[in-house]
Amino acid sequence: MDDHHEEDGSCGCMSLREWVDRPGREVDRLECLHVFRQVVDSFAVAQAQGAAVANARPSCFVVSSCSRVSFIESACCSSDSDADAEADEDKESSDQNDGGDGSNTKAFPMKQILALEYEWYASPEEGAGGAATVASDIYRLGVLLFEIFCTFESPEEKVRSMSSLRHRVLPPVLLLQWPKEASFCLWLLHPQPEARPTMSEVLQSEFLNETKNILEEREAAIKLKEKIEEQELLLDFLLLLQEKKEETADKLHDTICFLSADIREVLNQQSNMKIKVSSSGWDKDTVVDKVSKPPLCPTVDEDSSCSGSRKRSRTGVQSNEEKHSEVLSEGRMSEISPELHESLLLKSSRLMKNFKSMEVAYFSTRRRQMKQEDKPMDGYYPVTPATSTGRGSGDRTEGSSVDCLTSKEGHSIGRNHEWINPFLEGLCKYLSFSQLKVRADLKQGDLLSSSNLVCSLDFDRDKELFATGGVNRKIKIFECDMVLNEDHDIHYPVVEMATRSRISCICWNSYIKSQLASSDFEGVVQVWDVTRGQVFLQMREHERRVWSVDFSPVDPTSLASGSDDGSVKLWNINQAILLLHLAGSVGTIKTKANVCTVQFPPDSAQTITIGSADHNVYCYDLRNSKEPLCSLTGHAKTVSYVKYIDASTIVSASTDSTLKLWDISVGSSRVIDDPVRTFTGHANLKNFVGLSICDGYIATGSETNEVFVYHKSFPMPVLSYKFGVVDPISGREVEDNTHFISCVRWRGQSPTLLAANSTGNIKLLEMV
Repeated sequence: MDDHHEEDGSCGCMSLREWVDRPGREVDRLECLHVFRQVVDSFAVAQAQGAAVANARPSCFVVSSCSRVSFIESACCSSDSDADAEADEDKESSDQNDGGDGSNTKAFPMKQILALEYEWYASPEEGAGGAATVASDIYRLGVLLFEIFCTFESPEEKVRSMSSLRHRVLPPVLLLQWPKEASFCLWLLHPQPEARPTMSEVLQSEFLNETKNILEEREAAIKLKEKIEEQELLLDFLLLLQEKKEETADKLHDTICFLSADIREVLNQQSNMKIKVSSSGWDKDTVVDKVSKPPLCPTVDEDSSCSGSRKRSRTGVQSNEEKHSEVLSEGRMSEISPELHESLLLKSSRLMKNFKSMEVAYFSTRRRQMKQEDKPMDGYYPVTPATSTGRGSGDRTEGSSVDCLTSKEGHSIGRNHEWINPFLEGLCKYLSFSQLKVRADLKQGDLLSSSNLVCSLDFDRDKELFATGGVNRKIKIFECDMVLNEDHDIHYPVVEMATRSRISCICWNSYIKSQLASSDFEGVVQVWDVTRGQVFLQMREHERRVWSVDFSPVDPTSLASGSDDGSVKLWNINQAILLLHLAGSVGTIKTKANVCTVQFPPDSAQTITIGSADHNVYCYDLRNSKEPLCSLTGHAKTVSYVKYIDASTIVSASTDSTLKLWDISVGSSRVIDDPVRTFTGHANLKNFVGLSICDGYIATGSETNEVFVYHKSFPMPVLSYKFGVVDPISGREVEDNTHFISCVRWRGQSPTLLAANSTGNIKLLEMV
C-alpha cells in the first residue's frame, strides 16, 4: 500500500461506510479488491452455515489497520424504521452539512446515509415484500462492489447514481475506467435471483482469482509490516526501560560511594581509638579486641574506589543464622563469653528485623545534617526500599520512600561527619534494652466507683512521689519506692485529695515540692498544697473543660492552662497569693479551635507551645501573642500532646496514630510542614493515650492496651508492653479490645516508666 493511501486513512480504524465515503478517496484497484474479497469471505462463511446475511451493509463492517475488514452487529443495523427516524431527526443538520460548493471534500451526513443504506442494499425481491435469501446477499455484494469502485463529488450525485443502480444503470466513468468490475457488478445485480451467480461461482470467478497471487503477496506484506510495527513498540519499551534502569544504576552507584565514604570514616575513627588505647597503657589485648571490627559489618578496603567498595567479604544473601554461624567460626569470637555472645545475637536479630526502617532513618539523618550545613550534594535521589514488615513505617511517610544522599567522585563528603555520633548514640540506645519489665502493679481504683480511668500521672520534683488523677474525682499521691518495694497489689496513697469534678490533668511544680496544679472537666484550674492536702488557689476563667496545665521549668510562678473554649490562660502564682486569691489571669491567647495541650519549653518562660484540635501545633511568644511564632502542620487529626526533647526539638502526638518529631530551629518561615521523623506502630484514633520524654526515649500509649517506647532516632517502636485484662470473677486474663492506655510518665531520666490504663490499672515498668 502506498503512502498516499495511508495518509487518506486506510490504515485507520473506521466503519466500511466511512471508508467508502471518506472525502477525496482515490480508487486503488488492489486495495479495493482486497477489501471486497474479505467481505465476500464473510458472506461465504455465513452461507456455509445456512444463513443469509440479511442486514450486511457497509455500516456493519469495520475497516481496521491496513485494510483489514471484520463484520460487526452495530446499533445502526437495527431496523428500517429506526434509521428513518434518525434521518428525520438529523434533517436540519444534514441540510447544513450538504451545503457548500459541491467540492469533493464534502462528507455525507451519517444518519441520513445510514437510512438510505437499507433502500440501496435491499434486493428487488425484498423490495417486493419477499424474504431475504442467499441470492439477496449476492445482490448486496454487487451494490458494495459498485460503491467501492465509484467515487462521487457530492452527496446528491451519489444518491442519484445509487437510485439508478436499482435499474442496473452504471455511470459512464465506471464503464470506461473499470470495465471488468462493471461487468462483474452487473452480473451480481441481476434482477432475477436465479440469474445471479452462486457464492461458489463468485469465489471461483476469474475476476477475484486473477489477482489472487498479488493479493496474497499484499497480505503477507501487510502482516510483515504489522510485525515490524510490533517490534518497534517492543524496541521503544526496551530502550525506555534500559534508560530508566541505567539512571537507577547510576544513582545506586553514587549511593554506594556515599556509604563507602561513611564506612571509611567510621573505620578511621575506630582506628584512632585503637591508637589512643595502645598509647594509654591500658590493658591492650582486652580493650583493642573489644573495639576491633564489628563481626556483623562488611569488610571494606579503605583504599578501594567506589566501584571497588561494592565487593564484600560476605557474598550472596544469608539468613541471620548463617551470619551468626560465620561469626562463631572466627577464632577471636570463640573467646567471647556466652553472655556477650547472646547479647550480640539478640541485638543483631533486632537490627535485621528493622533494617529497612533503620536505613530510612540513616538517610534521613544524613540528608538533614547536610541541609543544616547548607552544603548540598550533587543530587538527592529517591530510592524506594521494600516495604518493611515491622510495625513501624518508613520515615516521613508511611509509604517509606527515602531521599537517599549521593555524591560524585571528588566531592568532599568526608569533611564533616557530625552525623556519626548522634546516629551511633541512637543506634546504641535502640539496642540497649530488650523488654519492658513490670516492677510493680498498682490497683488504685476504688471498689465503689464505676469508672477508674486515670487521665494524668506526674512525678514530683525529686521523683520520690507520683500523683494520679482521673474521672474518680480524686488526686492520689503515692510514694514511689514504697510501691516498688512492697510485694503486693494493694497500695495506699500517702495523701488523697477529693475534687468536685473529674480531673483531666495534673502537674507538679518543678521547684516547689509540695505544689501541684490540676485542671478539671468543669473548666477549673486549681493549685494544691500537697503537704496539707488542700487547695490554696482556684482559677475559674475558662468557660469549658480544661485539658492541660503546665508549670514553667524555669519560672515556678508561671502556670499555663488550655481549654475547650479555645483559649490558653497564663497565671502568676505569686500574684494570685498576694491578691488573696482574687487575681485573674495575666495573659490570654485566643485560638480558633479547642486547645488540647500546653507546654513550656525547658529553657524559657517567655514562649509556650500548644496542640490544637485543628490538627496543628503552635508556638507563641508570650510577649507578643497575637500571632504564633511558627505553626507545625502535618498531622491529620487532633494534636493531643506536645513535649520538648530539648529547647529546639518537639514531639507531638495525634489521634491520627502518629507521633511527629519537629526541629523548630530550622524553620525560616512561620509554617513548618516537614517533620524530622514520623513514628508509627501504636493505635490512637479517638482517645488521649499519653506522651512522655526521657533522654531521647518517647513513651506513648495505644488503644490496643499497650505501652510503646520509641527512640527519637528511629521511626519504629523500640519496646512495647501489653496490659492484661483480668476477669474479676474467674481471675484469668481475657481479651478485651475496649481498654486503652490513658497516660504515661517517665521517672525523670531513669529507665522507669509509669503507665495507667482505662480501668485504673497502674504499672511501674522498667526497660531492661
